[in-house]
Amino acid sequence: MVPGEMGRELLQARGVGYRIHGRSILADVTVAVQPGECLGVIGPNGAGKTTLMRILAGLARPSQGQVLYQGRPLARLSDRERARHIAFMSQNPHVGFGFTVRDVVAMGRYPYRGRLQEWRPDDWAAVEGAMAATGVAHLRDRLITELSGGERQRVFLARALAQAPRVLFLDEPIANLDVRYQLEILSLVGRLRDRYGWTIVMAIHDLNWAMRWCDRLLVLYRGRVAACGPAGTVLDEALIQDVFGVHSRIERDGHRAVRVEFLSA
Repeated sequence: MVPGEMGRELLQARGVGYRIHGRSILADVTVAVQPGECLGVIGPNGAGKTTLMRILAGLARPSQGQVLYQGRPLARLSDRERARHIAFMSQNPHVGFGFTVRDVVAMGRYPYRGRLQEWRPDDWAAVEGAMAATGVAHLRDRLITELSGGERQRVFLARALAQAPRVLFLDEPIANLDVRYQLEILSLVGRLRDRYGWTIVMAIHDLNWAMRWCDRLLVLYRGRVAACGPAGTVLDEALIQDVFGVHSRIERDGHRAVRVEFLSA
């Protein structure tokens, strides 16, 4: 699919570039995110994945180009307004010491409250509902620092759910988790997406998980878009060799890629 061809984009990057200390991190990135889809962002380390995610989420300003949300420049939204539409879960979320699971999930309600405003029943209902939906209600009084990696990821997903966003950004949500928890977290994300109608943009390093869970893949290489298209067809052996520098063999079901086997560097 060519970015923009459907004419109903929720989020768009137009000619986005980003430079820091004179070094180009991103250059001329154009992509559209459709409502309800899961867009996977893949590429080798240093390709610019996290930078692009932060720019698309409004957490960083591009050096060139612009990002539009529902046709409106994202930069014109206040932080509070943006946080009511977009949630961002970083690779290693950090909230410090002394916070319980309930405290962390409750942080998702801050975009809806004034500084001195009392908590309303709907705030607590959102927190309780988010903990129940992500399976962490039984951990409510545990300190976040006492949890396993998989449990922490569930808690941060609950915080995002309490925020009630329309778009959820996930920056390597399964990094440093064993296979069981990788599957558990991705399955939970899929269920939450179906239940709440989330649009998801996810940076993910594992190509096989990316093909399984994403609708489309955006391939970044040296800060530029190397390819973008349906997850089952956009990857081929030549692209993987050019972008990741490894020889591979792709198992296909008809024209759809279902598995990548890495052969040699």
